[in-house]
Amino acid sequence: MTLAALALTQAVKARALEVGFDRVAVGPAGPAEHAARFDAWLDAGYAGGMDYLARTRVERGDPERLLPGCRSVVALALAYGPREDDPSWRAVSRYARGRDYHDLIRPRLTAVVDYLREAGGPAIASRAAVDTSAVLERDLAARAGLGWIGKNTNLIAVGGGSYFFIGTVLTTAALVADGPAADHCGTCTACLDACPTQAFVGPWVLDARRCLAYLTIEHRGDVADEWKPEMRDWLFGCDVCQEVCPWNRKAPPAREPALAPSAPLPSLEALLEMDEAAFRARFRGSAMSRTRRAGLARNAALLLGNRGDRAAEPALRRALDDPDPGVRSAAAWALARLA
Repeated sequence: MTLAALALTQAVKARALEVGFDRVAVGPAGPAEHAARFDAWLDAGYAGGMDYLARTRVERGDPERLLPGCRSVVALALAYGPREDDPSWRAVSRYARGRDYHDLIRPRLTAVVDYLREAGGPAIASRAAVDTSAVLERDLAARAGLGWIGKNTNLIAVGGGSYFFIGTVLTTAALVADGPAADHCGTCTACLDACPTQAFVGPWVLDARRCLAYLTIEHRGDVADEWKPEMRDWLFGCDVCQEVCPWNRKAPPAREPALAPSAPLPSLEALLEMDEAAFRARFRGSAMSRTRRAGLARNAALLLGNRGDRAAEPALRRALDDPDPGVRSAAAWALARLA
């Protein structure tokens, strides 16, 4: 460690907090410790239909494949909850109730990259990465000490819980590492026990094909009948394994106003009957656009069936003529459940 490296590290951390991140940690680059486990997870089929993960598995194993000469990783956290939101959003995972987090994180990461260039000199190369980049950002963040990987596969931090987004800056600068955080899960299995679909094969291993977050967002087409009742009241995503985590009891609320809902969520019947134009207009700039119009309408139909409200029958009957077969199947299942 040199004084120059220490000074640059401290300055970069200060700049990261200044541009709006809630926490920051620095770790070394190098191959990810869990790259082999990630490969085994993919080979087991636990990624479901997320084929893009397999296509980039090699790149994800080592950040130097994205940034040659990478020596350090700046791991950054942006808190997204909990807060007292409009109750109409209860069926939506906390992270998706406001603006798309990618749009909020990227400019902040770019500011950190620019600062490294200014403070470190033109010889320093850096690259910003969020979860759309081919990196194992959770692994890198854990190695940096931003938190530890909990049994529910989320990154958890003392005093921060797990309600935060992760961003990383890969850099060729030699920064001073903080060191990994200790694991504080202990013997607790609250997250594993509470999962509505028992999606955890074991501690630290999630079968995405059974996870409500995957089924309501990433999965296309019809949902298997065995999981439809288990969706209960989740329209988009699922927070159960985080809600029961003891470390989230005192998680700090989001400071970023754009992460709060800007308007009430339309009713399930209205979501079911949205056309493509209405869906794009309502959810432009929102993470909820990820599920696409058909996915959100399908989810709305299943929730109407789970709620058992006979007043939803007219909307569900109209959905039997929806152009998407997944929506039609969900509407037929919901009507049968109401009957």
